[in-house]
Amino acid sequence: MNDVSLLTPPEMPAREFTDPAQAVAYLQELYDQARMHLAEGFEAALKAGAPSGRYRAYYPEIRVVMGSYAPVDSRLSFGHVGHPGEFAATVTRPDLFENYLKQQIGLLHKNHGTAVRIGVSDTPMPLHFAMAGKAVPHDGALTFALRDAFDVPDLGSTNDDIVNGMVSAGPGAVSPLAPFTAQRIDYSLARLSHYTATDPEFFQNHVLFTNYQFYVDEFEAFARQVLGDPDSGYTSFVGPGNATITGPKDDLLHPGKLPQMPSYHLTRADGSGITLVNIGVGPSNAKTATDHIAVLRPHAWLMVGHCAGLRNSQRLGDFVLAHAYLREDHVLDDDLPVWVPIPPLAEIQVALEQAVAEITRLEGYELKRIMRTGTVATIDNRNWELRDPTGPVHRLSQSRAIALDMESATIAANGFRFRVPYGTLLCVSDKPLHGELKLPGMASDFYKTQVSRHLEIGVRAMELLRDMPLERIHSRKLRSFEETAFL
Repeated sequence: MNDVSLLTPPEMPAREFTDPAQAVAYLQELYDQARMHLAEGFEAALKAGAPSGRYRAYYPEIRVVMGSYAPVDSRLSFGHVGHPGEFAATVTRPDLFENYLKQQIGLLHKNHGTAVRIGVSDTPMPLHFAMAGKAVPHDGALTFALRDAFDVPDLGSTNDDIVNGMVSAGPGAVSPLAPFTAQRIDYSLARLSHYTATDPEFFQNHVLFTNYQFYVDEFEAFARQVLGDPDSGYTSFVGPGNATITGPKDDLLHPGKLPQMPSYHLTRADGSGITLVNIGVGPSNAKTATDHIAVLRPHAWLMVGHCAGLRNSQRLGDFVLAHAYLREDHVLDDDLPVWVPIPPLAEIQVALEQAVAEITRLEGYELKRIMRTGTVATIDNRNWELRDPTGPVHRLSQSRAIALDMESATIAANGFRFRVPYGTLLCVSDKPLHGELKLPGMASDFYKTQVSRHLEIGVRAMELLRDMPLERIHSRKLRSFEETAFL
């Protein structure tokens, strides 16, 4: 392939900026040029057949050189680097990440007083990610070999090596500036559209996960209520298929077939609204959803779903506030070993407890009557009760677990891994160790009385977190020895 001529867009010079808005505008210009070059080249190849050379365009990048060990204000867990050197990050979709990029570039300049250099990277942009959602036919459907004429996604730069701490920049090497590469982000943006049937731009900074459709119905009802209040700050409600309403009585078009993980977005103009994702049942879905939502850099995600209560003193409908996790989900063992502790985050815990107190109008000892704080166990076998209970029950007792589910520890562990603040508030829907199984008759009464209140608590907790300064939410507990400057 070395003798094949490269068809590249006109060369654009690298430029230095101290103004974040100007830097992002130039990132957008470089990105648009690269994407359009590939898209137009592909359209031409579809009409005329194999091109005379190989179409190639590159992601834009942010690059900065730090030359001092001078200390900076480290109260923020991000926005600065800890040592001299050269740092870089490839960038995709500057339109989607505009506010994020402005904030991160601004903090670099504020903390280090240095300019960022915006230019073209040496990472090719895959054709599939340049086509803006349009399908790219597979090789067999074309008159030419696609990979001979265009770059395709490359697992060499589509991985979690940075967030997993697997990148070690030696002397003279360029260190990562951001937690994800452009290809890794593009990969997840495409998967989000596939799994949730909503475009990434609708996702809000505060994400609720649930494991039951009942919560979706309550979320839509809540959305309609607040959309009728002009002072609420919420502007629209978006469901699968990007169906959108802006008023309390608007018709929301529901697709005939729901995606695997339908998502719903109660939006605000600045992205500080609330997204609800129904991940269904199981740790695999929980990992899949959080793997991809993480690239959007949300400010917090919380699990609000159902669980099995493990203590005889618990009642159906009681709440469980997780402060520790027993991880038997197994889907993250290779990325985050089980010996890694998943600490509770004080700001999240306080917001959840305060939300429960506000919605239930209980406090002190009375609040303890309906809510327990303790260890939540997450397993990967929904029918664990059918096996010899001796082993599982003994482990649960040793861990002092008070509840069991199939998603919470996965969501918390991936939050820890991706530096996204996390928390869990569950509702007891059955007590299998004490003869109260989740059967249709029992479940229906429980759903009628508890789902609405539980969802309201989750929403209220997110509103409390939204009012907190960003530096309080993004705890330094989530940062390792060597961290990227970008959040």
